[in-house]
Amino acid sequence: MTNLEQTIMREISTLPETRRADVLAFIRYLKLSIPSDQKELEERFDKSLKSIRARAKEMNITQEDIDAEVRAVREGK
Repeated sequence: MTNLEQTIMREISTLPETRRADVLAFIRYLKLSIPSDQKELEERFDKSLKSIRARAKEMNITQEDIDAEVRAVREGK
């Protein structure tokens, strides 16, 4: 068991029993949010990218605007 795992176990052991169930529920939630395979990860990425592009279109942000912003940051402006 790693130091982090030991620390987590110690912290959990000091919680009231009723709160331990909350910790278990949270751990299970975290595990469910981890992509199970590459295809799922790609689908989530594609969905996010589509959403980002739609938002940029709504805000009238062009690729040229993005490129200019990147250049300005790289040049320290």
